[in-house]
Amino acid sequence: MSTVPTLAEAGAQSQRPWGLACVLLALAGAFFFSSYGLANWLASQRADVPSFYFEWERGIPFLPWTIVPYWSIDLLYGISFFLWRSRAALITHVKRLVLAQLVSVACFIAFPLRFSFARPDADGLPGRLFTLLGGFDLPFNQAPSLHISLLVILWVAFAAHLRGGWRWMLHGWFALIGISVLTTWQHHLIDVPTGALVGWLCVYLLPMRLPVAAAGVPDARTRQLARRYGVGALVALLCAVLAVGGAVTLAFLLLWAALALACVARIYALAAPAWFQKDGDGAMAPGARWVLAPYLLGAFLNSRWWTRRAPQASAIAPDLWVGRFPTRAELRALGADAVLDLSAELPRAASGPGLAYRCVPVLDLTVPTPQQLEQAVTQLDTWQRQGRRVLVSCALGYSRSALVAAAWLARQQGLRDAGAALAVLRRHRPAVVLGREHADALQRWLDRAATQEPGDGR
Repeated sequence: MSTVPTLAEAGAQSQRPWGLACVLLALAGAFFFSSYGLANWLASQRADVPSFYFEWERGIPFLPWTIVPYWSIDLLYGISFFLWRSRAALITHVKRLVLAQLVSVACFIAFPLRFSFARPDADGLPGRLFTLLGGFDLPFNQAPSLHISLLVILWVAFAAHLRGGWRWMLHGWFALIGISVLTTWQHHLIDVPTGALVGWLCVYLLPMRLPVAAAGVPDARTRQLARRYGVGALVALLCAVLAVGGAVTLAFLLLWAALALACVARIYALAAPAWFQKDGDGAMAPGARWVLAPYLLGAFLNSRWWTRRAPQASAIAPDLWVGRFPTRAELRALGADAVLDLSAELPRAASGPGLAYRCVPVLDLTVPTPQQLEQAVTQLDTWQRQGRRVLVSCALGYSRSALVAAAWLARQQGLRDAGAALAVLRRHRPAVVLGREHADALQRWLDRAATQEPGDGR
């Protein structure tokens, strides 16, 4: 997937926006305390605010000293405004923080919860910090934990600016902050994953690395699939609501699935595989992996189910195979040292020294465009000249990758008719699922190639 430089990189040579950072920090701070305080006050006016916790949570120890890492997020919050070298990166970071605040406060107001345990007294510095915290923080504003949502956003921001040992120290300290919401008896367990999900959603929706093609050209097929995923999201959401009373863990998982399906529906509505945030080397951005995790897991399991009776790749030419999305073990068994990946929805699972990998992301159940076919075939030509052993893959190896293989065979054999190219492919891989729309797309690509390269003998 082609991308523009990251927002952090774009202004690397420009002067840091110190003044803007100061202004935005002041505004964000005022917004934080006013909106958080409003939600606290509204909850305090209710006669009965419910709570939820697992009985075993009473065994979580109260560790007064962990109030120090708990409080440290405030300092890190302020410092984060001055990390960025460009205005665009700074503004994106602030948008993430504000969006997390808006989502969390909306939840606090709509579904207020109370922390249930009586916190023991603490002495010394921890005691003073707890007293200071109690001056503005009531036992409400529980799920999703805004502390955890902001932690995720700050963790991503600081990790992007640190390397080596400093980065490992960062991970350790931020993990301690995450644990501290429980060991200071500020939050129950359910608040943590819900807060993390909100944080990752903000990172996903507001990426630092912006896709060049944030939207494509939706057609009847992508709109139909968008509606189907949207209906799936609504059904999962309804099931989550129904499950809240009896199985909160199940309700959370269903809510997560609903969010993932809603995001996938948006991707199809935009006809924009780039919003899976999968790079050309097959790596998917962390925000996308976390938010879309239920869908990604389902997509992988689906690929294994439908290919369980025929998991092997098919050789269509010397050192060239077409098959399903590969694991490292499958590549090793095949002997391939290069993968052309046509799936937009599956993060790279295979790696290793010497393995070449290129992703041309195409939405599942859609037909590659002529531009995508050209990118893929050009890559295959390059690897063939280099003498590589290549697997062309998609989720199942029956459609997207198969069409690319047919296009490559047509170029190699000088074929100008899509039907003839597909017939050659089916002799090597009979199980491919290629319909009229695939043949039409291949014919358009062949016609355009003939127009652009007159007299080409391939």
